[in-house]
Amino acid sequence: MLTKIIKRGHRKSPKPDSTDPEFDPESRLVTLSPLMETLPLLLDAAVSDRPALLLKKLQLCSFYCDFSSSLKSAGEKELKRQTLMELVDFIHSGSLKLTGPMQEELIRMVSINIFRCLPPSSDLIEPDEEEPYQEPSWPHLQIVYELLLRYIASPETDAKVAKRYIDHIFVLRLMELFDSEDPREREYLKTLLHRIYGKFMVHRPFIRKAMNNVFYRFIFETQRHCGIGEFLEILGSIINGFALPMKEEHRLFLARALIPLHKPKSISAYHYQLAYCIIQFVDKDSKLAELVIKGLLKFWPVTNCQKEVLFLAELEDVLEATQAAEFQRCMLPLFGQIGRCLNSPHFQVNEKETVAERALYLWNSEHIVTLISQNRNVILPLVFEALEKNTQGHWNQAIHGLTGNVRRMFQEMDAELFEECQQQYLEKETRTREQEEQRELTWKRIEAAAANEGEDMVLAVFILDVKLLGDILFVDELINVLWFEFYERLSR
Repeated sequence: MLTKIIKRGHRKSPKPDSTDPEFDPESRLVTLSPLMETLPLLLDAAVSDRPALLLKKLQLCSFYCDFSSSLKSAGEKELKRQTLMELVDFIHSGSLKLTGPMQEELIRMVSINIFRCLPPSSDLIEPDEEEPYQEPSWPHLQIVYELLLRYIASPETDAKVAKRYIDHIFVLRLMELFDSEDPREREYLKTLLHRIYGKFMVHRPFIRKAMNNVFYRFIFETQRHCGIGEFLEILGSIINGFALPMKEEHRLFLARALIPLHKPKSISAYHYQLAYCIIQFVDKDSKLAELVIKGLLKFWPVTNCQKEVLFLAELEDVLEATQAAEFQRCMLPLFGQIGRCLNSPHFQVNEKETVAERALYLWNSEHIVTLISQNRNVILPLVFEALEKNTQGHWNQAIHGLTGNVRRMFQEMDAELFEECQQQYLEKETRTREQEEQRELTWKRIEAAAANEGEDMVLAVFILDVKLLGDILFVDELINVLWFEFYERLSR
């Protein structure tokens, strides 16, 4: 049964099937309203009449209004809105203890109003469009959500009784609504799911598993979902409550769901919440820092500079919570990547920071500088060439200043090591210049020989092709082999 419910969570607003044994015909969305009538206020009615009146009012609101036109059924919409407002105040007052049938009717009414087919995602909206989508039925939806929230949060609501009505199917359908494009609705859903997770302990494993499935589908199938940020906000508080030692289930969740969430292109929409969850894991168990850092390097962006800036900011927070043992196990690939970031030509347009600036800011952290200082014999050779190239020719003057600060910092850490790295860098540059001069001399000899064979056009084309290939690949061995073949042809 659980597997069946989880699989249904992959479908966006599935249509009910009358052959399904779990399908309740009374739960279908209806747009036809019952006979509207004006009922007395609950607080004005006699105490003995309130239970029956409450049920009648809940039944009165158990229909879905058509908001395609503001003028259509305006009287019914207003009467329903007033009735919903009265129900919210009545539930909040706690003047009547809700019995099982009352709670069942309440959840049925809520289900009819909030569970609906969501409109298609607006793919054609311009990126600069700042106006978010607004659900037309929000005047009623907001009150229904508030009513459900008051019911769940009420101290009079017994979780042992309420779990019969707020069951796994209800929770799963509630989580499907997180794909709504209306941010007001997602905010209410976030609060509701968090309250349900806190009050109904029996639902906690199910909610975590359902979130896993949402993330898996988002990462590996659709890469489109409006509520990833809200789910991560809920997870942030859930992770904060994890007990130590951490369960293997939670470690797998970090490795298989949270870290791969760095892959989608839309990460900027939820990166703040994702980074908070990642830091919560590392704060709970510092041994997870190695897993997180290697995961970041695995999904490190190649051509997206804005995404690189986000990764570097998150990396700094992770390193702040990393201990020396975990740092040493991943520092080689880590500072290889940081060295590449130091030479990034990223041009700042609307962004506050460039990639190179954000990478150099890592040396502003006292804890990170301490880790670097303890392992300077390994780290300085990895980044020295990048620092020298920045000093000699980076286009951004701010990068020159920051690079100079980092160089001085390394020089103060270990002047002897710094001089050794500098000498190795100069020797490498000298070898590179010599190889380049030798390469140019070789091509001049080939071109001169080709000029002497003016009648052999095929040979001239061959020489030009060889030069183009050599310029692209910079393979001296290949050039030497081809030159030998050409020389043999001339000797025949």
